[in-house]
Amino acid sequence: MKKYFYLATIGLLLFSCDNKSKVEKAVEEIPVEMKVVRFEQAFFDAKPENLADVKAEYPDFFPEGTPDAVWIDKMQHPQWRELYQEVEKKYKNFGTQQSEIEDLFKHIKYYFPTIKTPTIYTVISEMDNNSKAIYANDKLVIALELYLGKDHKFYGEFPAYLRQNFEQRQMLPDIVSSFAFGVLPNPKDKDLLSMMISSGKELYLKDILLPEYSDAERIGYSEDQIKWSKENESYIWEYFVNDKLLYSTDSKLANRFINVAPFSKFYLEIDNESPGRIGQWVGWQIVRSFMENNPKVTIQDLIKMNEKDIFELSKYKPKKNE
Repeated sequence: MKKYFYLATIGLLLFSCDNKSKVEKAVEEIPVEMKVVRFEQAFFDAKPENLADVKAEYPDFFPEGTPDAVWIDKMQHPQWRELYQEVEKKYKNFGTQQSEIEDLFKHIKYYFPTIKTPTIYTVISEMDNNSKAIYANDKLVIALELYLGKDHKFYGEFPAYLRQNFEQRQMLPDIVSSFAFGVLPNPKDKDLLSMMISSGKELYLKDILLPEYSDAERIGYSEDQIKWSKENESYIWEYFVNDKLLYSTDSKLANRFINVAPFSKFYLEIDNESPGRIGQWVGWQIVRSFMENNPKVTIQDLIKMNEKDIFELSKYKPKKNE
């Protein structure tokens, strides 16, 4: 009996690996070539007298009503010039990143064949953490100043929980987040469970679109934060259930458990140990459980499904640690 179970297990693993390799082989065959436009180089390498030419070539990057004096000052300002130099040190050659983004879009096109392949625009923006990577139909805009490494001297005013994701490796997860914003519908219900599972859909997209990335990289946690989440999953779930939070529409719950924050707010001693967005992480586990228990469901089906239906069919039951 043990021998049969062992052989069956090996067979299942081989089938799983073979199935995965079939997907990856199909992905590799998808033709994707992306043009890269280095706007920050065009802007900061230009002379003030050539500003009109730069504006004519890149009109989308110059909002109407902004005086030329503002742009000329930016071109010449020592701090902006220093920032440009730091970006050039790390990203003067963008070839590696281009290849990685092209591979990502091969995966996107495998699951979403009608998606347009955008042109990549690299920029130096205003250090807005909410606009690190923006995918919009035929354009993918990447703010390189926010991928210099969490310990970079320019990030001193940012709190540690934001800085930890100012790494080059976070570029692709950020692109997927922006892509997901365009394909995932907003949850119809405003309760905590719906917000959790909606976030879980986005993170599941990262599972299939970034197969070589770790869970920590996909969600933007440290490895210690992933470890804490796994070890405390059953206790987190008990807290949500016992405090009747899952179907609550309390507007404070998003900031406590879903939105970017230094930690999650249980109002318990564990708060400072917990990572922020723990509701997203639990929603991710629910979606994973749903997809595992419903193998015929496609990613398009998942995207369209009501969050409550996903939960009901997920058979989600977090394991208690011994």
